[in-house]
Amino acid sequence: MSTTAGATRKQDMPPPGGYKKIPYLRVPAKSYFTGFQMLGSYAVVTAAGLYVYYLTAKKVQREEIEMRSAKTVIFPLLVAERDREFLKQLRRNRDEEAKLMANVPGWEVGTWYGEPVYKTLPKDTLVTPMFKEFYAHADYKSYAKRAHLKLWS
Repeated sequence: MSTTAGATRKQDMPPPGGYKKIPYLRVPAKSYFTGFQMLGSYAVVTAAGLYVYYLTAKKVQREEIEMRSAKTVIFPLLVAERDREFLKQLRRNRDEEAKLMANVPGWEVGTWYGEPVYKTLPKDTLVTPMFKEFYAHADYKSYAKRAHLKLWS
């Protein structure tokens, strides 16, 4: 048996006046701006952004024009330096061949034992050597740097 048999129990009852009504109707969200205010603020922000973009684009375009002009001006000098270095490397290759083949009897530099390699070309015609021939007497670092050159970067 229960020890609380003699105690009075209180039943849980609703508060006096009853419970509040349950809200089941749609409660619309608060509107802070009207549609015209939102369109107006969009127009203002867009106009300000376009103005800042215009100022920046003008500056960038001016810099691009200057860089393009600088590249156009310096290009012939770079081509001339490239050609000069090419001819210097050909001279170094020729000198190295002369030094290597100094003890071979009948060896003439630029020929095959006195016979011209290209018989159908005039004597002083420059024949561009193959890639490995060009770097035959250069250090490996120069060869590897040029062999693995990426033209798209």
